[in-house]
Amino acid sequence: MFTGLSAFPLTPVTGRGIDEKAFTGLVERLAAAQVDSITVLGSTGSYAYLDRAERARTARLAVEHAGGTPVIVGIGALRTRDVLELAEDAQDAGASGVLLAPMTYQQLTSDEVFGLYADVTAELSVPLVVYDNPGTTHFTFTDDLYARIAELPNVASVKIPGVPRATSEAEGRLARLRSLLPATMTIGVSGDPLAATGLNAGCDAWYSVVGGTLPGPALTITRAALAGESASAVAESERLQPLWELFTRHGSLRVVSAIAELLDLVGHPNLPRPLNGLADEDRAAVAETIERLGLR
Repeated sequence: MFTGLSAFPLTPVTGRGIDEKAFTGLVERLAAAQVDSITVLGSTGSYAYLDRAERARTARLAVEHAGGTPVIVGIGALRTRDVLELAEDAQDAGASGVLLAPMTYQQLTSDEVFGLYADVTAELSVPLVVYDNPGTTHFTFTDDLYARIAELPNVASVKIPGVPRATSEAEGRLARLRSLLPATMTIGVSGDPLAATGLNAGCDAWYSVVGGTLPGPALTITRAALAGESASAVAESERLQPLWELFTRHGSLRVVSAIAELLDLVGHPNLPRPLNGLADEDRAAVAETIERLGLR
């Protein structure tokens, strides 16, 4: 479950709460595409903006509609007490694993982050993915902290924040991590524009934003890279360069939100306030890009 393509869908919301019909449609779409796992309530799933009841319901809906595809559930929160409650809800829903980012308001120390993972893994009965996303959490892991956390029970994978662009440097980065982590622990790349590079360099998984809305091209890249067809993976990623440029310009969440709207997968608006979708001229640029690239 911690290899291949893990697709991160949106959690579309309305003024009344989660848009359950749209969300279950997204999950069923991913299961039908045969992604390797579905990770709900990650950053693309807007977990930080939802309350406990909404998150518990989202987890349950995902498991019920995933058709046997493993479901990983994000459990990040500011306070350890709340993380433990969310972990319990995810396990009660039947999640196959959980994803944990060290959310911050007060700046966390490395010892505090280690303590968070120690407290949570002591209570878990399912595997955990370490979610390293400094762009949203404002906490940066060190390799030494990775190694400390990897010694805890139930730690199965780490989602790293991208790799160097040069293949040789990416391979060196992966080799360094492999030397520090248990052989049983997988390494997953994030940062969609660099996914092909990361997979070709030896990452086991791609924790993918775009895969949650457009599983087809994400699977093409993943399957090619893991089959040793590195040139094909790079070619497909390069074909998507106009999409990656939109991600860089506007942020991946707002772009995939617009794509999902344009494909009639979700309604408008679908992001939790105070987040706004793209302005009309930017939505038009997204529409032109998905039409030109034939993305469906």
